[in-house]
Amino acid sequence: ADYQQYKEYIAPLGIKTIRLQGGWAKCEKVPGVYDFAWLDTIIDDAKSRGLNILLETDYGNPIYPGGGGFDLAGGFPTSEEALAAWDRWVEAMARHFQGRVRDWAMWNEPDINPQHTPEDIARFNIRTAAIIRRIIPDARIAGLSLASAAPQFFDRCLKVLAAEGALDWFEWFIYHCYDRNPDLSYARTELLEDILKKHRARAKLRQGESGCPSETTHRFALAGYPWTELSQCKWNLRRYLGDLGHGYESAVFTICDFNHIGREINRKGLLRADETHRVLGPKPAYFAVQHMAALFDNQLETLCGAAAALIGEKSYCYACRRYDGAGGLVVAWNCSAVPSESTEPQPGSIVVRGLPFREPVYCELISGAVYALPDGAFRQMDDLAIFHNVPLWDSPVVIAEKAILPLA
Repeated sequence: ADYQQYKEYIAPLGIKTIRLQGGWAKCEKVPGVYDFAWLDTIIDDAKSRGLNILLETDYGNPIYPGGGGFDLAGGFPTSEEALAAWDRWVEAMARHFQGRVRDWAMWNEPDINPQHTPEDIARFNIRTAAIIRRIIPDARIAGLSLASAAPQFFDRCLKVLAAEGALDWFEWFIYHCYDRNPDLSYARTELLEDILKKHRARAKLRQGESGCPSETTHRFALAGYPWTELSQCKWNLRRYLGDLGHGYESAVFTICDFNHIGREINRKGLLRADETHRVLGPKPAYFAVQHMAALFDNQLETLCGAAAALIGEKSYCYACRRYDGAGGLVVAWNCSAVPSESTEPQPGSIVVRGLPFREPVYCELISGAVYALPDGAFRQMDDLAIFHNVPLWDSPVVIAEKAILPLA
C-alpha cells in the first residue's frame, strides 16, 4: 500500500496508533548503507496527525547469504554474517528513531514459517529486544507477534523467555485471530490469559492484526468464503468490540487494500484500492469503524458482568460508563454464527445493573443512525435498566445515554 494515498483517511477514522514495518531490505540495499528517508517521511507525517507509532522489526534481507526472505514467511536470517547484519540494522534503526518511536514490535507472524519453532521465535525476540532496550531504555516492546492464538505454541515461547530472564522485557504479547465467526477466538485467548498467569508475566495480550475481506478471496486469512461489504462491517465490529469487552488492545487490519505482489490484492482494507495502490474511496466498513471509534473512546470504562442480553441462540453483551459520570452505554449482538447477509433484526432484551439511564437512545453502528427507543421498551427499576423488544442482530448495536453521544 502507498501511505501517501491513504494518509488523509487515518485521523478522521479516530484510530490513535499505526503499525508500520521497518523493512530491512528496503532500508539496506547496499551492505552497511542505511536509508531511512522513506520511513522518516511516513513516521513524521503520521506523528503530525497525532498518531502513535508501533514500529515492527522485519523482514529478512537477501543481500546477505542466509539473510532470510524480504516478505511475509520468508524466514529469519540464519548465517552468522546475516545475523550480525540484522543486529547492526536494528541498532541503527533504534538510534535513528530514538525520541520519535517508543513502541516497537517483533518480527511479524514468524510462526507461519514452519521452520521456526517456538524456541527459535523466543530467542530471536530476545536478540532483537535486547538491542532496542539498550538504545531506548524506556521502549515499550510487543513480543512474539504470532499469526495465531495457539495455546501450546504460546506456552513454549514463554517458557524460553522466562528461562532467559526476558519475560518482563515485554509490555504486550501480540497474537492474531482469524475465525469466520470472530467470537469463537475468545475461548483460545482465555487460555492464553491462563498461560500468562502461570508464568507470572506482567505483559498484556494485544490483538495485533485482525480484519475481514469485503469480497471472496483466494489467498490470505479468511479466504474461500463469500464475504461482502456488509459482512465485513459486521465481522469487524464484532472483532473490535469483542476485544474491547475482553480487555484486549485491538488493531484494525487494515486501513487500505494492498496488492501483495505475486499473490493477490488483500481485500481486508477499509479503503478500496486498485492494483496500482491507488485509493478509490472508503468502503462501508470505514464508516462503521469510524462510528465505533467515535463512541468507544478513552473516556469509557468497561463494566465487567454488569449487563446481559437475550438474543437468539447466543449473545454477547457488556456495558461501559463514562469516567466523568455523564452516563453510559450497553452494546450487544448475536454471536452464534458467522456474520450473515441478513438485515432483518430480531427483538431482544437487555438488562443492565448499576448503570442508570435517563434518556437512552438506540445506535446502529454500520449506518451511524441514532433512533428513539420504541414506546415501552425501557424501564428503570432501582439499579436495573431493563430494555425489551429492542431490534438486535448479528452485528453490534448500542443503547446509550443520549447526552454522551458525539451527535453532529
